[in-house]
Amino acid sequence: MSRRTRRPAHIAMVGTPAVSHVIPSLEIIRELASRGHRVTYANDPRVAGLVAGTGAEPVRFASTLPVDDYSWPEDPVAAMGLFLDDAIATLPAVRRAYRDDRPDVLLYDIAGYSARVLAETWGIPAVQLSPTYVAWKGYEEEAGARVRALPGAGAYFARFDAWLTEQGVPLGAEEFAGRPRRVLALIPRAMQPFADTVDPWVADFVGPCFGDRSEQGEWRPPPGAEGKKVLLVSMGTSFTDLPGFYRACLRAFGGLPDWHVVLQVGRAVDLGALGPVPDNTEVHRWVPQLAILKQASAFVTHAGMGGSSEGLYCGVPMIAVPQFADQFANADALQDQGVARRIDTGEATAERLRAALEELTSSPRVAARLAEIGAELRGRGGAGYAADLIEAEIREE
Repeated sequence: MSRRTRRPAHIAMVGTPAVSHVIPSLEIIRELASRGHRVTYANDPRVAGLVAGTGAEPVRFASTLPVDDYSWPEDPVAAMGLFLDDAIATLPAVRRAYRDDRPDVLLYDIAGYSARVLAETWGIPAVQLSPTYVAWKGYEEEAGARVRALPGAGAYFARFDAWLTEQGVPLGAEEFAGRPRRVLALIPRAMQPFADTVDPWVADFVGPCFGDRSEQGEWRPPPGAEGKKVLLVSMGTSFTDLPGFYRACLRAFGGLPDWHVVLQVGRAVDLGALGPVPDNTEVHRWVPQLAILKQASAFVTHAGMGGSSEGLYCGVPMIAVPQFADQFANADALQDQGVARRIDTGEATAERLRAALEELTSSPRVAARLAEIGAELRGRGGAGYAADLIEAEIREE
């Protein structure tokens, strides 16, 4: 049974305009608004369409993050610097928006640094909604040490520390960014490194929170494909300019008599560069991914956390072809769980892709592990459970 507060509260979410950071928490926002709370959502207007319909009031600020052209630097320290630059640039607007309209609880994305600044300086309860890993015991000594050893990391942390001091936040950069006081992990526990060592007093694994997504449309097999197994190939939205990889997929899976293939290629690829498209394959720039995965028997993915979570929730074996950042660790985690095979892009030949598909989809052990993880995710409570935990942070008057 849900816990309910005695009064409606003002709950504010501060996000970043990366789609993969917005979508995971939308159902929580919708649930809180449906319970009668006043929910405001601060983010760049570029993602206003995603938030519309959740019941949240928009609060707009102009983000400096390169989410339109995906021109993220390959250097990880430089990429971290972009998020710090964005926080420095957007904090004044977020502070102005809430100075005379202070929330009862602040929710924030892992890169929503301005929200934690306000929470620390205004004494407001704050809950991070994390679409990726959370800190575990020994995190600073392991992952943190690797980051600190990178070229330029010392200057980055010094600049971050100076900004926090200037804002009156009594925390160092590593604790501020990596150790929230309260966090809800919106990922499967199976994807979390060293999950057994995560502090249960700080972090709760609520798991992925999916709505019906009916606004994205439905998908049905075309005439002649009814009864065939469905394979979805989707490399997300950011790093999709991969014509050579898509051609390998067409050679690997095209013509397989028992399979129907749905290939999403994104907006950057020249469709003519794909060459002949087999009769058992449909090609799209975008598809309603979750709707297809609910009917799929296999999934070729870049192993982003969103796609990985959807694949696990739907019980679909995965061929993981990582492209960037945490996708490599995600691919390893899926493989370690026994539900996927990692194949790096340069090694993704048609022969290896086809062999991985045959191996994964014929293995009783893979099917059993997927069923186990899927049952755990569907039993977590999702958005309702997350809303209960957030309501518990509201202070009674």
